[in-house]
Amino acid sequence: METHARRGLFWELVAGRTAPSPAAETLGWELLSVDPEQGTIEVAFHAGERFVNPVGVVQGGFLAAMLDDTLGPALVATLPEGQFAPTLDLHVQFLRPARPGRLVGRGRVVRRGSQVCFMSGELLGPDGEPVAVATATAQIRAIRA
Repeated sequence: METHARRGLFWELVAGRTAPSPAAETLGWELLSVDPEQGTIEVAFHAGERFVNPVGVVQGGFLAAMLDDTLGPALVATLPEGQFAPTLDLHVQFLRPARPGRLVGRGRVVRRGSQVCFMSGELLGPDGEPVAVATATAQIRAIRA
């Protein structure tokens, strides 16, 4: 993956010039692949034992955070330097329980306007089957110093 020609917050992270956010570190975020021209991304997360609810499955809020940290970067990877895209709306559907371990998020930009963008994605369990799906809306904004 060539990153030297790209600039911006996402690409600084990919190139190792900036540290991941504390939230991404907590979730065990790892970039697997990204295609900014297609608006797609694949990332992995590590759902630790600290993420489970009383019945031993990953609590839904963590799954939602993982999906948000999949869809957002799919869009941010397409933006020029000096822009970011906060999530305005995130709709998550939980399909089945997720056990602790490695989960893979796949996201894509469905439609990108000049200010508002729509994304969709899924979170896959270790067996490659979806545990949750999501859609999101984000607004492109300039980063202010």
